[in-house]
Formats: sequence, structure tokens, C-alpha cells
Amino acid sequence: MRTGTKLTGYGLALAVVFGGAWAIGAGVGPLQIAPPPMRAMAPAMPSTGMPGMDGHGGHEGGAEVLPGLATASNGYRLETPTTTLASGVTKQFTFRIVDDHGAAVTKFAVKHEKRLHLVLVRRDGAGFQHVHPTMAPDGTWRVPLTLTDPGSYRVFTDFAPEGGAATVLGTDLQVPGAFEPRTDAHEVTSTTVDGYHVTINGHLEAGAEAELTATVTRGGHPVTDLQTYLGAYGHLVVLRATDLGYLHVHPQESATAGPDVRFMTEVPTPGRYRLYLDFQHHGTVHTAQFTVDVDEEAHR
Repeated sequence: MRTGTKLTGYGLALAVVFGGAWAIGAGVGPLQIAPPPMRAMAPAMPSTGMPGMDGHGGHEGGAEVLPGLATASNGYRLETPTTTLASGVTKQFTFRIVDDHGAAVTKFAVKHEKRLHLVLVRRDGAGFQHVHPTMAPDGTWRVPLTLTDPGSYRVFTDFAPEGGAATVLGTDLQVPGAFEPRTDAHEVTSTTVDGYHVTINGHLEAGAEAELTATVTRGGHPVTDLQTYLGAYGHLVVLRATDLGYLHVHPQESATAGPDVRFMTEVPTPGRYRLYLDFQHHGTVHTAQFTVDVDEEAHR
């Protein structure tokens, strides 16, 4: 058979095949493809909110959730009209604590001699401030803040509404400008601030309560006439370095005014923690900062 005849026969065969297929499709209708079976969805876990100021958080994805990581908790919410401040300029920072209905909370219990404590620190651990705002009758809190260095800061409001749970709420505050992060490669358990030498001792182990002792000296001599600050001879704030989770630290009562100030605390997870000690001497409050690592071996 010649080549032209072969091609003609092949073309006729294709026409018959496609024509038959079209006829069958027209009679049967469009082909329905079943979707793949749906996977069963796990039921949503109920929200428990953020923990209060007892130093014990919940668990989220296996990690310990600490207070201060959310703007809302325990039926209260932190409202701030601004989230940006200029560097080197003193500005009034205002905020409100509102309930689930959006009404401002105006009645707060006194804790450590104050109705509300505001703690502020840059996310790299620098620029720590512990101040006490004043509240207007409408529930608006005001405090002058001066942030000299640019960066992202975390603001914590530590309070207990009358009849409500002790709560820590947090939010971020931005200071525009060239940001130079602080390097902090090693533990720091001894430091000098304003002429005072302060050392902190104690072994922190994740999941266990531990005692920390801060010792204050000046000019090589123990300071034995510390003044009470917020009802004790010292006030300690502990922040987890990875997320700035806020830990409640209980000062121990002491019959002596130094040189040792003791605290009880519990860190929930291994990792790095930043400690900020406020103490008062001769009418001035000083802040000593430390960095402590809790290793995985201690956790296990």
C-alpha cells in the first residue's frame, strides 16, 4: 500500500474513534469526579485566657505561657491610644484597663503599695523602667515616659481589680530611629550600678521554686541601712528573654535592712532570664540588672 493511502485510512480510523467517544459522552453527560474524603477536624480547645500573677502559666504547643504576653486576659483588656513615642522626648503615655463590655475599670486593689505597676523594657533587655502611673476618675492612667534609645519596647501593666484576679497585660511600644541591639552573650550575676555592687546568688531550676539572694555593698562594705521600697527592701522583676514572659517574684520578709534581700521565684522552662532588682538607699531607687541561664539538664 502506498503512503498516501495509509495516512488516509489512519485519519478515517481516528474520526470513527473520536466520533464514537463524543456520542457516548453526549448520551451519558459530564463526568462527575468525587472529591477526596474530608479529614476529621480535631475539636477546638476552649480558650482559658492568660494566667494571672501567680507565676504559673498555661501550656501552648508544649511551651509554658507566661503572663504579660497578651493585651487581654481574665476578662480585662489593655487599651492604648498610641503605640509610638519619639526618642529623647518626654511624653505622657496614657492607657485604660477595660472589661469585657468595654467599660473602664476604676477600682483597683493595692498591691505592693500601688494600685498599678507599669514595667517597660526594650526587647533586647535594655532600658528597663518601673514606674507608677496616676489614674483619672474616668479610668485613664497617665505617666510621663522618656525613651532615649530607638527600638521596640514591651509595656507591662501589673494590677488587680477589686474583686478580680491579679493580672498582667502587655503591649508593644515603638520608638523610631537607628536601632543598635545590645549584646548579651554570657550570664551576669554581679554588677555595679550608681556606685553600688550587687550580686545575686541562687540556683534556678525549671519547674521548681527557688530562693534568690541579692547582696548589696558599697565601697567594699555591706549596705545595712536599705530603705523599704514597695513594702520590702527590694523588688524583683523576672522576664524570660525569648518572649518577655513576665514572672511574679515574692519578696521575703526580713528583719534586717541589708545587705541581703531574698526572693522566692519559679521559672517554668529552661532558657535565659533577665532579672531587674530595684532597691532604695538614701532616698534614691537604683536598678541592678542580671542575666541568668537555666539549662536543659537542670530542667530534666
